[in-house]
Amino acid sequence: MIMDALLKKTAISFNECIVQVFSFHFFGCLEIFILILMAVDRYVAICKPLHYTTIMSHRVCCVLVAVAWVGSCVHSLAQIFLALSLPFCGPNVIDHYLCDLQPLLKLACADTYVTNLLLVSNSGAICTVSFAVLMVSYVVILHSLRNHSAEGRRKALSTCISHIIVVILFFGPCIFIYTRPATTFPMDKIIAVFYTLGTPLINPLIYTLRNAEVKNAMRKLWSKKVISDDKR
Repeated sequence: MIMDALLKKTAISFNECIVQVFSFHFFGCLEIFILILMAVDRYVAICKPLHYTTIMSHRVCCVLVAVAWVGSCVHSLAQIFLALSLPFCGPNVIDHYLCDLQPLLKLACADTYVTNLLLVSNSGAICTVSFAVLMVSYVVILHSLRNHSAEGRRKALSTCISHIIVVILFFGPCIFIYTRPATTFPMDKIIAVFYTLGTPLINPLIYTLRNAEVKNAMRKLWSKKVISDDKR
């Protein structure tokens, strides 16, 4: 987007478009799996703290990350194969700011009803099922906090709430876009901008502002600024 904005380039080749679709879905699906792994990690840390180092060993973490990468690759390849199975011989103007499957399939010279159903069952199922799994896991985690001390509950809630905010901000728009049949709305592009640009920009704020060291550093920086302003 930065390159296109600087060069004012509005054209992309078919191969580059397919690569963009693959990359977009690969990293989006990878983020979904990583959010699930983070929920698993929080569950073990909060509900089974004495067994955490045994359960979440270095080997287990490597296997889980590898599974996330492989699963994301399989998901993206399935999307690409469905798109490549269609003929493209008509208009070549995509009504979107990036190459995504829904606007791309509108350019196909064939009936895309079945393909759209397969795409919705793929992407939509991943988004919806993953969101449900995450919400259930956090409900279990929050329910287990009843047996913790007040300090333990505060720390666990601080971590879980930041994760839940990220999950809702990410999955809300994704479920709205990818669980619908072959229909597009004018607001789709605005929502796509939010979950491709807005959420990644908000994530660092959500995660870092709950970090004690970051908070202390910001307090020191703010106090120095106030003192320097007073001296003036």
